[in-house]
Amino acid sequence: MLASVFSGLLEGVDAFLVTVEIDFSRGLPSTIVVGLPDAAVKEAKERVRAAISNSGYDFPGRRITVNLAPANTRKVGSDYDLPIALGVLAASEQIPLERLKEYVVIGELALDGQVRRVVGTLPIVQAALREGKKGVIVPKENVEEASVVEGIDVFGVAFLSEAVGFFTGTMPLEPHHTDISKMFSGETLGQLDFADVKGQEHTKHALTIAAAGGHNVLMLGPPGSGKTMLAMRLPSILPPFLPQEALETTRIHSVAGILPPKTAITRHRPFRAPHHSISDAGLIGGGSIPRPGEVSLAHHGVLFLDELTEFNRKTLEMLRQPLEDGRVNIARARTSLTFPANIMLVCAMNPCPCGYLTHPAKQCHCTPREVRAYLGKISGPLLDRIDIHLDVPPVEYKRLAGHDRGEASGAIRARVVNARAVQTQRYQGEPFHTNARMGEAQLRKYCVLSPACERTLERAMRELNLSARAYSRIKRLARTIADLEAADAITEEHVAEAINYRNLDRGLF
Repeated sequence: MLASVFSGLLEGVDAFLVTVEIDFSRGLPSTIVVGLPDAAVKEAKERVRAAISNSGYDFPGRRITVNLAPANTRKVGSDYDLPIALGVLAASEQIPLERLKEYVVIGELALDGQVRRVVGTLPIVQAALREGKKGVIVPKENVEEASVVEGIDVFGVAFLSEAVGFFTGTMPLEPHHTDISKMFSGETLGQLDFADVKGQEHTKHALTIAAAGGHNVLMLGPPGSGKTMLAMRLPSILPPFLPQEALETTRIHSVAGILPPKTAITRHRPFRAPHHSISDAGLIGGGSIPRPGEVSLAHHGVLFLDELTEFNRKTLEMLRQPLEDGRVNIARARTSLTFPANIMLVCAMNPCPCGYLTHPAKQCHCTPREVRAYLGKISGPLLDRIDIHLDVPPVEYKRLAGHDRGEASGAIRARVVNARAVQTQRYQGEPFHTNARMGEAQLRKYCVLSPACERTLERAMRELNLSARAYSRIKRLARTIADLEAADAITEEHVAEAINYRNLDRGLF
């Protein structure tokens, strides 16, 4: 007898349905899995055999062929254990076939029949909804994540016997539902607050501008000046996570397998800070079976690269495309995948090898040649894609020992939210919602400069020898500064401040 069960297959951060076909034939008892399975899928036959027997069901002593269709796409992971087991039981007439066709099933089986969690549940549930399926059967530990998708019933099972009882009607299950809007009603800023940072008022102001427009930032300063401390508090002033943004980020984390167990959705903007020894695939994504890298795991959040010059230059150059386009394209011989990567890049580095070139008290022992070589580790095209270059000096003892607290993140965030609201209103109908994502056509439309502003910018371009990309970045940054001040038009002061944030272009280090 032939039985079919629907399951899912991940392709990047998306998914499509796979048909698991089970057929019995004459011959010596054996189980063969076909359809380009990897080692984990091939081993499913042993887990399925033990799980069925240890759950009290009969494993047929027949020749069993398991086909995973479409057969021209490689199948990976342990997601197919549960659908294969149900297909074997259906083909041997231990459960009815009719209801199986209405559901998508995923889950790994333990030898005692327990259903273990799998990765990538969220995109598979979304694929089931697109295909018009009635419901999805997922591991109990994945049910919170799966139930954020509206319009489809999600059932969580802890054991194979529960899934069998659901399809035979002997063990009714209630669908699990999650109210996303309710989860975001009590959203908090987190424990890190800008009020803990002593001094650095100009740096906080620049980071406020960056958060308001989604701009990339590079902080230069001696060791101990507070660069990392400031970067770690940046998410606390970013706008609240919108449910749709959270759903996109959760889908990426689900595919990467970093979503905590029994977590429905990522409620806070991600902050990713990889070590400088990270590989190309670790930062950008890839591998024999492409997986999202750190730049995608930080989608709608912050990617922080501390000690920027310690990163491999070739690895850093790979950031050009995601910084420009907000996505990563990975091509392989068999497929081409796209991972979202709409991030704020925040970098920190010393101004010289010893770190004390700009320190007011400690003497730098680096030669000009060593300083040039050190800064030359960061290419010009990459610097052009960073809107704000910040000098972060050390904080004086009086400020450190004082009891005055800085402005709290909540107050700063309120200004950022107001500026973002202005941009959202302005860019209605556009494929973006922040100034940093404006293209050249939108720059001409939304960043009209007065003759005085044009003269200021022209003089800066000529004297500082700025690139065309830096010219566009300055206009975007000036637009954000104006939005923070609730100004309709960009003024000379806004342009001058934006130019002032191009420290490396101005040759100050």
